[in-house]
Amino acid sequence: MTRPPAPRGTAVSVIMPVLNERRHLREAVGRVLRQELDGDLELVLALGPSDDGTDDVAAELAAADPRVRLVANPSGRTPQGLNLALAASAHEVVARVDGHAVLPPNYLQTAVTVLEQTGADNVGGIMDARGITVVARAIAAAMRSRLGVGSARFHTGGGAGPAETVYLGVFRRAALQRVGGYDEHFARAQDWEMNHRIRATGGTVWFTPDLRVTYRPRPDLAALSRQYFQYGRWRRVVARRHAGTMSARYLAPPALVVGLAAALAVSPWLPVALVVPGGYVVALVVGSALIEPELAARSRALLPAVLAVMHLSWGVGFITSRVREPA
Repeated sequence: MTRPPAPRGTAVSVIMPVLNERRHLREAVGRVLRQELDGDLELVLALGPSDDGTDDVAAELAAADPRVRLVANPSGRTPQGLNLALAASAHEVVARVDGHAVLPPNYLQTAVTVLEQTGADNVGGIMDARGITVVARAIAAAMRSRLGVGSARFHTGGGAGPAETVYLGVFRRAALQRVGGYDEHFARAQDWEMNHRIRATGGTVWFTPDLRVTYRPRPDLAALSRQYFQYGRWRRVVARRHAGTMSARYLAPPALVVGLAAALAVSPWLPVALVVPGGYVVALVVGSALIEPELAARSRALLPAVLAVMHLSWGVGFITSRVREPA
C-alpha cells in the first residue's frame, strides 16, 4: 500500500529588493534556493532600474527556477521594493534578504523554529561582514568591531533575547500587515523603523546568534562614505519621527565631528586644541591594532582610514539631515 506523503513544514516567502547587484546576485539567490527548509519556498525579486546588467541576471535566474518571481520596482528605493515584493508573495512567514547577503544553508529553518519557540513577530541575527578584496576586508573588519559600529548585537554578537532591531529579519506576515508594511518615506533605516513599530504595537523582535548572514561590504572608501552618510542622515529622520529613540551611541559620531571641527577652527589661536584631532588619530591607530589579530597586514593598514570614514560620514550625515527628508 502506498503511503501518503509526509506533511510539509512551514512555507516561507523570501523578498529581495535588487538594484545594481550584478556582482553578488547569483550568489545571493543561489543561497536562498538551496535552503534546507522543511516547507515550500518562493523568492520574489523586486527589480529597480539597474544599469549594470542586473535585470539580465535576474531573468536568467527566474527562467531556471520556477520558485523565483520578478516584480518591477520603478523607484529603485528599498522600502518600495520590499512592499511590492511582499504584496506579490503568498506565504505566512516572510524573510527579507538583500541582494548582497549570503545565507547559510539552515538560515530559514532555524528562523522558523525560533519564531515558533519564542512567539516573536520577527527574528534575526548577525550581519557577518566579509570582504573579498584588500579594501573590502578592512571595511568588513571595521563593521564587525565595536570601535566601528558600537555595541549592537546584530553587528558584534551576544546572547539571544528581545532586541530593538536585527539584521534583515524573518517575520510573521500578520505582524507586517498589522503595522502597514515598510514605511516608504525611509530610504534608509527602514528596518529599524519597522521594528520600532512592531515593538510599539506589542510585538517582539528577537535576536539569536544562531542566525548569521554573510554580508558583502562596499568595495571602496568612497562607496562606504556614501553609505554611512545616508545612515547618519536617515537615523536622525527616524529620531524625529519617533521621539525618545535617540541614544548616546547615535550621538557619538556627530559629537565627534563637532569636536574635531571646533578644535581645528580654534587651533591657529589655541594650538593646544590640536590635542583633540591628534588624540582621535592615536585612538584610531591603537584601536586598529587591536581589531582581529588574524587580519592581513595590508587590510589592517587601511583600518584607521576606514574607521574615520565610517565615523565622520555618519556624523556629517546626521548633522546635515534636513528637517523633512524627501519621500
